[in-house]
Parts: sequence; C-alpha cells; structure tokens
Amino acid sequence: MKHKKTFLGIGWKFPPSFDKRTGSVVLVSEEEDIRESLLILLSTKPGERVMLPDYGCDLTFSVFESIDSTLINEIKRKIEFSVLYYEPRIILDDIKIEPDTENDGLLMIELIYIIRKTNKRSNMVYPYYIIEGTDVRFKPQVD
Repeated sequence: MKHKKTFLGIGWKFPPSFDKRTGSVVLVSEEEDIRESLLILLSTKPGERVMLPDYGCDLTFSVFESIDSTLINEIKRKIEFSVLYYEPRIILDDIKIEPDTENDGLLMIELIYIIRKTNKRSNMVYPYYIIEGTDVRFKPQVD
C-alpha cells in the first residue's frame, strides 16, 4: 500500500509486520504514527539503540517499587523529559497515572497531548507493569 505524503510522518507499524499480499512493510501515518512513536519511546530503555544511546524512557528503575506519589511523580518526570527531547511533533499537556485495581503492579499511564501541526488534542494509554510475573510460584524440590 503506497502512502501519500504527510507532514505528520510515516513510519513502520509497531511491532513491525509485513503485508502478506505484497511482502512489504506495513506503514502507519499521521496520528497513528505519533502514537506508535510514543509507544516505542516508552518501551525503549536508554542504551538499547546503538546510534541513539540516550533515546528512550527508563522506567525500569520502578520495577518492584511500592506505588506511591513519589514513584508516580518520578515516572511523570522521566516521561516528560523523554517526550520533550524525542517527540517534537507533540506538546505534552498532561500525564495521568492510575494503578489498575484489577491487576496488582499495573499502572495505566495516559498521555494527553496536542499535535503541533494540527493543534489537535489526542491521547494514548500505555499499560506499564511495575511487577511482572506476580503469579509465579516457586516450588522447592524435595529430595
């Protein structure tokens, strides 16, 4: 599928996928490209990209931490910094972080932003797991 030129950008779909019919990479554009870029930014730890070692948002510091106002404010600060430097197409308006009541250790991070070129308000929700593998049980082996 050929994409028309766009001033908000065109990029690979995340996670990368291919069109079975044509064999070409599936592309996204406009607002979907911005959402996918934010998802990639929040999912990448600094140091994972060879050519951009500072790119990413290091949320791994929070793994196994207690969810309190200090932790939430630190997560917001890290997200604000990353978006400011690595997603120039938007103005971050607000970040809302709510612990999920159903799943212990899950934070729902909502980014509310304005797209600079169109002045359109949009948002995305990023589920972030503070504690992964909480249902794992260790069974000691008895000899």
